[in-house]
Amino acid sequence: MKLHDWNEIEEEVLSQTISRKMITGEKGMVARIFLKKGAIVPEHSHENEQFTMVLSGALEFRIEGKTIIARPGQVLEIPSHVVHSAIALEDTDDLDVFVPPRQDWLEGRDAYLRG
Repeated sequence: MKLHDWNEIEEEVLSQTISRKMITGEKGMVARIFLKKGAIVPEHSHENEQFTMVLSGALEFRIEGKTIIARPGQVLEIPSHVVHSAIALEDTDDLDVFVPPRQDWLEGRDAYLRG
């Protein structure tokens, strides 16, 4: 058992508009993603099941030809291997849960988010 404090976790700056903090366990990962208004997460997919909860702000997702806007209090479930993208409609604090952990993030193989 370990108690984590978001205030003590180093923030990783990925671009001028996106940064994140991560906590990784053996079988899952939780990450806070900070997106400035207009930030774009390009189209991508991954083996990981993803649960996205907007803590503040709003994200517009494009998933399988559909547009979904996620706002505070809502949780978007994205199944494994589903292609998706997002744009921040406002400055946004987003909490993502991934199962299993995102190895590409841990190993720095996430060029689609950087710069």
